[in-house]
Amino acid sequence: MDVQQVLGITPATEEEKPKPRTSQAEKWGLHLAAARQFFEREGHLQVPRKHIETIIVGDGGGEHQAQRDLRLGTWVGNQRSRAATLTPERVEQLAAIGMRWA
Repeated sequence: MDVQQVLGITPATEEEKPKPRTSQAEKWGLHLAAARQFFEREGHLQVPRKHIETIIVGDGGGEHQAQRDLRLGTWVGNQRSRAATLTPERVEQLAAIGMRWA
């Protein structure tokens, strides 16, 4: 007799499986994309602390795209406060889209 039958266990469906975790580098990339989108639309990066930016992620095929709401205001504020610990590449990326550090 199969263990699955004895315990009444069935394999998880795709919907039941947990989503893969997002790495720190991926999170940075998502927030940077949101910051670029905000900058292109508003012309500055003075984001209100509670602002939430919605971006579309995924390939261009529509079927694999998803909408993500990111707390951009909080993220920008955090980057400003952590400026001394950011890598030079990240500082440069933010400076290129109008980040004011003070």
